[in-house]
Amino acid sequence: LQMEKTWDSGEPSQELPPDRPIGYGAFGVVWSVTDPRDGRKVALKKMPNVFQNLVSCKRVFRELRMLCFFKHDNVLSALDILQPPQIDCFEEIYVITELMQSDLHKVIVSPQPLTTDHIKVFLYQILRGLKYLHSAGILHRDIKPGNLLVNSNCLLKICDFGLARVEEPDPSRHMTQEVVTQYYRAPEVLMGCQHYTSSIDVWSVGCIFAELLGRRILFQAQSPIQQLDLITDLLGTPPLPAMASACEGARVHILRGPHKPPSLSVLYMLSDGATHEAVHLLCRMLVFDPAKRISGSDALSHPYLDEGRLRYHTCMCKCCYSVPSGRVYTRDFEPPADRPFSHNYEQSMHSVWQGKELIHRFITEHQQGKRVPLCINPQSAAFKTFIRSHPPPRTKRDCYQYPAL
Repeated sequence: LQMEKTWDSGEPSQELPPDRPIGYGAFGVVWSVTDPRDGRKVALKKMPNVFQNLVSCKRVFRELRMLCFFKHDNVLSALDILQPPQIDCFEEIYVITELMQSDLHKVIVSPQPLTTDHIKVFLYQILRGLKYLHSAGILHRDIKPGNLLVNSNCLLKICDFGLARVEEPDPSRHMTQEVVTQYYRAPEVLMGCQHYTSSIDVWSVGCIFAELLGRRILFQAQSPIQQLDLITDLLGTPPLPAMASACEGARVHILRGPHKPPSLSVLYMLSDGATHEAVHLLCRMLVFDPAKRISGSDALSHPYLDEGRLRYHTCMCKCCYSVPSGRVYTRDFEPPADRPFSHNYEQSMHSVWQGKELIHRFITEHQQGKRVPLCINPQSAAFKTFIRSHPPPRTKRDCYQYPAL
């Protein structure tokens, strides 16, 4: 992408071409670029159409503030935000984040073997990042393999907070049902529950855990109803109390069908790595009743993850370090957020223009006292290539070779 240094002295800007597109989604495209200030490869995410309506404005501002709030090794955060133009021309936002080499979906569909050690290290980092998010009061609401970025040294970061929101403590407040990619959607969401909790993210992690073990999607259905049927095929017909918050149509669909006994023993057939400990943890995550589902924090205490924790903190983390006399370990292996994420600012956003002013001010204040700001030359050929980018045909994509653990 064409990126410039902006100097008060009026020196000529430095322009660099784009490297390659690395991700696509509803938000647009993410490119690998080179930061001209230090030559470091980073990821540039474009947030387009921010000010179409007030809902879009609030959603993008929430994601932007979250990316600036996060301070955790297993959660992607903003390194910088590109300098916005004058407010009258301000229509889209560009965020710089750390560049990761691949994602867990690419790992799973690749031919590369995944050992039990790989799975434990990946699962440990997912839950470690999830504990941080939930302790800040944030629901991700779209945990899936493609939103788990990984490097060739097996470091993992949770990304894409476009659907994330602050957990709603009031059970009478309705929440949107259009969350979570279908294959990883919790049964309470599939059944039209009007209020849900952080347990929907834990269900998604359980589905990913099974996918890592079996190298295939656990509940791969063509529709939400078929998705629910596949879940009950495995877990059995849920008791009535587990469906207390479901909509009437979903309850009727479950009850009019034949009674299904649980068939959890099939989980042992996912792979040789599906040991008793692995299946026990998996069964604690894949519980139909969200009130009885294990939390992300409690899942970290499961003995299955002991080896993953040891490997991560012995040679992969930034919170521990080595000295000549040995390894110095942090006091808290899975630290929570130091404070809740606040979304009180949303109460003062009553119009798109007001939202634009708030976002413009936030970015400007965020850049104060930092390095020389970056901006984009929209007339450059590289930028025009960037905005014309479209997703390639879906194939089994390449993946980086992972070290033995």
